[in-house]
Amino acid sequence: MSNRTQNKVVIITGGAQGIGFGCAEMLAREGAQVVIADINVEKGEAAATAIRVQGGEAVFRRVDVLKESDCAALADFAYQHYGQLHGLINNVGYYARVSLEQTTTELWDLYLNLNLRSAFYCCKFAIPYMQKSGSGSIINIGSIHGIQPASNIVAYGVAKGGLLSLTRSLAGTYAADRIRANYIIPGWVLSESEIALHEGLGLPEAELRAKGPSLPLGRHQTPQDTGHTAVFLISDESAQITGTIFHIDAGATTLPLR
Repeated sequence: MSNRTQNKVVIITGGAQGIGFGCAEMLAREGAQVVIADINVEKGEAAATAIRVQGGEAVFRRVDVLKESDCAALADFAYQHYGQLHGLINNVGYYARVSLEQTTTELWDLYLNLNLRSAFYCCKFAIPYMQKSGSGSIINIGSIHGIQPASNIVAYGVAKGGLLSLTRSLAGTYAADRIRANYIIPGWVLSESEIALHEGLGLPEAELRAKGPSLPLGRHQTPQDTGHTAVFLISDESAQITGTIFHIDAGATTLPLR
């Protein structure tokens, strides 16, 4: 531990597993006080406990990010519990491979709400507490499809593209308050949800793992790969970085989409 995020209070939505937990774990190792926000109570409590067992500081808060009142209560909880708020990682997201013709109004609303509106809610209520704390860093977990849309992931791509636009808007609007906003493209992380999604499409885990070596840098990404960048962006080392896209994708965006 080098204490790069010592005493930084950070909210992480969808922090109970996958990329969210990878970020939470690495931030806590560097001294951050982490609020794991998730709708799954069992996994959320287990994630916070795991971090504390490792010597880090973490608490769990159950949150449904589709509810504005829950997001308001989350920001208030983090500030009241730790006395400050310095970081927010909007990590909650969901997608499935569905063509435009197969995308129902209900699916469209779900993708836009879960991947974009939830971030709007969390930013809306977290930023005033960051202003009180004197600075802040917002990290929006984006996607390759936010900048290179694919034909069978239309609604998800639109939502992640909107998230990039939100990131840039926040960066310009709140720079005077020393609140920064950046966008991470985490590449292809073999999380539990990613594996389950593809298995549902008939693509076995072994076949998924075999695709890693075909990436320019030779492997799939891990939650910890994103966590390293999250530590940097929450820390004061990145004090002059805002409105930027960080590609943690093994060079995937240098290749044509298939």
